[in-house]
Amino acid sequence: MNATRGAHHSLRGRLLRFVLASILLAGLGLGITTYRGALRDADALFDLHLQQMAHTLRGSTVLGTTADGDYGEEGYDVFVQIWGPDGTQVFRSARAALPPQAVLGFSDATVDGTRYRVYSLQTPLQTVQIAQDMDARQSRARGLALRATLPLALMAPLLMLAVGWIITRSLAPVKRMQREVAGRADDDLSPLPEQGLPDEVRPLVRELNLLFRRVSGAFEAQKNFVADAAHELRSPLTALKLQAESLRRAGDEASREQATVRLQQGIDRSIRLVGQLLALARQETTTMPADDPRQPVDLEALVAEAIAAVLPQAQQRDIDVGLAASVPAQVKGQPAALHILLGNLLDNAVKYTPVNGRVDVTIASEADGTTVLRVEDSGPGIPEADRDRAFDRFYRAAGVEASGSGLGLAIVQAIAQRHGATVELAKSDRLGGLKVSVSFPAAAPAA
Repeated sequence: MNATRGAHHSLRGRLLRFVLASILLAGLGLGITTYRGALRDADALFDLHLQQMAHTLRGSTVLGTTADGDYGEEGYDVFVQIWGPDGTQVFRSARAALPPQAVLGFSDATVDGTRYRVYSLQTPLQTVQIAQDMDARQSRARGLALRATLPLALMAPLLMLAVGWIITRSLAPVKRMQREVAGRADDDLSPLPEQGLPDEVRPLVRELNLLFRRVSGAFEAQKNFVADAAHELRSPLTALKLQAESLRRAGDEASREQATVRLQQGIDRSIRLVGQLLALARQETTTMPADDPRQPVDLEALVAEAIAAVLPQAQQRDIDVGLAASVPAQVKGQPAALHILLGNLLDNAVKYTPVNGRVDVTIASEADGTTVLRVEDSGPGIPEADRDRAFDRFYRAAGVEASGSGLGLAIVQAIAQRHGATVELAKSDRLGGLKVSVSFPAAAPAA
């Protein structure tokens, strides 16, 4: 349970964590860079200050004797030493222990444990040495650097708050959609509103609405199927009840035998009807998944098996059933489902073809690569006005005497749709009856 809970995550939480962490890391890196840059700038500024002081003093008169110097009092961190042309010290900051010798230019020195930054300048009249306490200098530099990074340190939390508010506001439509879906009734499949949704979320909602539409259509078809099945099953079950009652009341052996035959025929019809109902329900409620292991199916072998299955029924009525014309053809699909498709076509053709009639099966290949499976018979056919309704469940044309449930073509169409094929009804020019053409799409070229 903990593993399942840990697998879930919030988009808002992830965005907040990533963005705020990015701001924090960027602010930290920028702050460090700014701090170090401010230290370097302050150091260069102090060096420039020492250099300017030395150049200012090089042309001035002697400030006084060594005893007269009053620099270096408490609060000062810059100290001065001046030597005359003969090397005699003419000025020194009071109480300042500075290096006794001058190194021209910038240098670092340590005297009595105190570190100094020193700049020395020599002229024909005098040598000037300016020194600054490094501890005081670095303390001032750090203060300047901290003041430089202070605005950034104040802006980072404000920026994080602003980004958090923006993310929360941006995801508010998604949260609203979640509440709307959660508050719906189980049977409410109405479309979700797409207004006010971000462009990244709108395609998802659109696909959900399409899914709702398909599920709603499937539910409606299921309701209609159940209602139609209940209506169609009522009649054969009632007939079975009457036939059983007739068998019970039979007074002699001949009547009992006749009632038994009728009861068996009724049971056979009921079994066939239930089998077709189950086959139709399975084909209509199952879609071909993307990873379905479809395989090449040899149509000639499939036709041979289907003809062998209906041959006893055809021979009882002297109906000629066979493969009239064929080309080698393979289609990709599910062999069991395609066997049901062809079996229903042949069963219907044999059932509605009169005695001494004919049923032909042909396999042809079109110029565009389409494979067409045709079943033609010499029966009465289907009037052109009724061909669109022939695929409806339990539909039977008026004046048809052959027994049946009206599910054969509905099953054929459902299987064909699952395989991307189309079914067309027409009049057979050769035999005069019905011609059913199932067109399978051309196989995609191998990658």
